[in-house]
Amino acid sequence: MNFKPVTSEKAVKLIDTENTLLFETERRATKTEIRKEIETLFAVKVVKVRTSIQHNIKYAYVRLAPANPAMDVAAKLGVI
Repeated sequence: MNFKPVTSEKAVKLIDTENTLLFETERRATKTEIRKEIETLFAVKVVKVRTSIQHNIKYAYVRLAPANPAMDVAAKLGVI
C-alpha cells in the first residue's frame, strides 16, 4: 500500500495540536488496512483513522495514542 505524507501547513499544525498524521493513500484502502499498515510500519498505536476524498485523492488522518508522539514519526518521515 502506498502512503505519501502530506507536508502542508495544515498537516504540521495537526501534528502539533492533535497528534495526528496526514497521508495521501490509495482510493481503495480501507480504514482498517490503513490502521494496520501504520501500526506495523512505525511501531505505534493508532487511536483513530478518518478519511477524506478530495479531487479524486484519498487522504487519511491518523491519530496516534498519546504515548506515541506524532512529532517522532514525522521526524522519521522527514516531514519536520
